[in-house]
Amino acid sequence: ERAIARHEVREIEQRHTVDGPRQDVTLDEEDDVVIIYNRVPKTASTSFTNIAYDLCAKNKYHVLHINTTKNNPVMSLQDQVRFVKNVTSWKEMKPGFYHGHVSFLDFAKFGVKKKPIYINVIRDPIERLVSYYYFLRFGDDYRPGLRRRKQGDKKTFDECVAAGGSDCAPEKLWLQIPFFCGHSSECWNVGSRWALEQAKYNLINEYFLVGVTEELEDFIMLLEAALPRFFRGATELYRTGKKSHLRKTTEKKLPTKETIAKLQQSEIWKMENEFYEFALEQFQFVRAHAVREKDGELYILAQNFFYEKIYPKSN
Repeated sequence: ERAIARHEVREIEQRHTVDGPRQDVTLDEEDDVVIIYNRVPKTASTSFTNIAYDLCAKNKYHVLHINTTKNNPVMSLQDQVRFVKNVTSWKEMKPGFYHGHVSFLDFAKFGVKKKPIYINVIRDPIERLVSYYYFLRFGDDYRPGLRRRKQGDKKTFDECVAAGGSDCAPEKLWLQIPFFCGHSSECWNVGSRWALEQAKYNLINEYFLVGVTEELEDFIMLLEAALPRFFRGATELYRTGKKSHLRKTTEKKLPTKETIAKLQQSEIWKMENEFYEFALEQFQFVRAHAVREKDGELYILAQNFFYEKIYPKSN
């Protein structure tokens, strides 16, 4: 996959040389848009991303996967510069939808004139950890033949928690906060109150929309209404498509109430859950002002503002 990607990039760069310098390419404002989905593992991110892949040809945009070495969510400083330069100046890839397991990167720090649109989805922290735990052991129905890192380990999540195992330790819950917090060292200090507050700040000020796994369809509906250039047809595809975008972890056993209660005693869970509840409340607030319910179905509101008293009067 990496070799194919490099070959495709070389072909595009060669066309640059033949067709003329990059700066000669001018884009309509509607096309000069980049969306970054810095997806958190095991939050239905593959399900959502596959919808973007299904729609990209029809809606005429590009989808690019950010593949970092060993899935490291923190980029080196030099890679941050390269990435920002690519996203902002790679006009042949605009409009573009970038996705990958990368923590939030503040484009304003690099002096760019136009920042990308950030979106994301988060999940109940314990449910996310349980899903990831079994995913590492049994994989999922998306690539069932692929051997996973912990394959062969038959210990259940309940047994792991009871034994105080490292794969189910409360520290493993610390992931959604640092993904939203970003590339500062304090973001990755487990249990940092500063990281939690920074993640909240970024969610409100830097993200266009953050959904939750449990209400993914509503998230897709809101994106289609607000950003039809990318997501036109997404809701219908999610409801009635081939379901190729749906992905389920196999062999997953739900934890007992005792296991959940034990994890919930941790300060780390309390902080991750506080962030999740914060994101959920914000999402529900946005949804409440964008849709109405009728006969059990949600409908997007039509335009609810207009202009009047326009002066000076034209002749």
